[in-house]
Amino acid sequence: MAALSTVTVQPGDVVVADFPGVTGVKRRPALVISSDAYHSARPDAILGLLAGQVTAATGPTDHVLRDWRSAGLRAPTAFRAFLITLPREDVIAVIGRVSAHDWEEVRNRLRLAIAR
Repeated sequence: MAALSTVTVQPGDVVVADFPGVTGVKRRPALVISSDAYHSARPDAILGLLAGQVTAATGPTDHVLRDWRSAGLRAPTAFRAFLITLPREDVIAVIGRVSAHDWEEVRNRLRLAIAR
C-alpha cells in the first residue's frame, strides 16, 4: 500500500515499509542505506532488512543493533544485508535513526556484502 505523499528519508533512518516476500507483502522496519546523492537523483530508496530474530543474525554481514531502543525499535533488532530498492512513496514512516556506532557497524557489514 503506497503512502499518500513521499516521506523524506536520510541514510541511517529507521523506516517502516511494505516488503515484498515469498509469501506476500509484510510491513516491517528497515534501514535506509542509500545516500543523499542517490536520493537527489532517484525517486526510490535502498533499504536494508531489520529483523527481530537476533539469534539468527550470525553471519559476517549481520549486525545486532546495540542502540535499538533509541532507534525507535520495540525489541532487540539486527541489520541483515538483505537489500531492496523501493519507491520512496512506499515508505510509510520514519520511526527513528540508528546511533553513530550502529551506523558505522552497518556500513562495515555493507562493505563486506557488496563486491568492490
